[in-house]
Amino acid sequence: MNRIKPSSQIYSSYTAEDFAVWRRLFDRQMNVLRMHAAPEVLTAIDAVGFTATEIPHFGQLNERLARSTGWQVATVTGIVPPSEFFPLLARKIFTCTCWLRTMAELDYLEEPDMFHDVFGHVPLLTNPDYSDFFQELGRLAEAHLDYPEVIDMLERLYWFTIEFGLRRSAEGLKIYGAGILSSSGETSHALGTASRKHPFDAAAILSRPFRTDVVQEDYYVIDSFQQLVACLPEVRCIVQRAVAGALPIPDASALLM
Repeated sequence: MNRIKPSSQIYSSYTAEDFAVWRRLFDRQMNVLRMHAAPEVLTAIDAVGFTATEIPHFGQLNERLARSTGWQVATVTGIVPPSEFFPLLARKIFTCTCWLRTMAELDYLEEPDMFHDVFGHVPLLTNPDYSDFFQELGRLAEAHLDYPEVIDMLERLYWFTIEFGLRRSAEGLKIYGAGILSSSGETSHALGTASRKHPFDAAAILSRPFRTDVVQEDYYVIDSFQQLVACLPEVRCIVQRAVAGALPIPDASALLM
């Protein structure tokens, strides 16, 4: 669908349909998240002040993020390539679109819109452990931009944590990945019996390819956000060994066949 994708947020440009879409998605997802989200997610949504009636103002959002963990959001028109995305993460800058899907696209969208980017990703940037992991992932990638195979590995870690991570709790499995938080269908699938859940294993994730065009079949479960921070020394070691040629980097295309 052809749409205007502004490079900066002009709040007065949002239409009545935009506000209706945000409200519909917000209410629908919050009904799910109150039961199925990790407790840190619900705390984070309160911290950024998201409500059903107001599309987030990026200026106000940046003020709240600055006070908590120092992150900022920057407007982009679409998906940012890894060569730009990871260095921005290293500087605590998360790129977000500011356009919203239409009512006709509530349940399926070919590319991430503002609801996915902002509702799904931004609240947990107020969580210190999550924030540290996110930034360090960016720093590690920025240091290896000349090694495409390493960037592939780190994109896998991003995918199975930041986008599609699950967290264990006393009440059972909970969701924290943005791709699940922003999709009711993905939530049902992730927590249902049709998908496979694995204990968190950074080494296994670095060698597991993924597809962006299907519902996920495999999810990795953390015990806490501290576990993400704790895995970083192992990740650095694996990356260093791969760069040195001591560790073969798997052929993702072969693994997908």
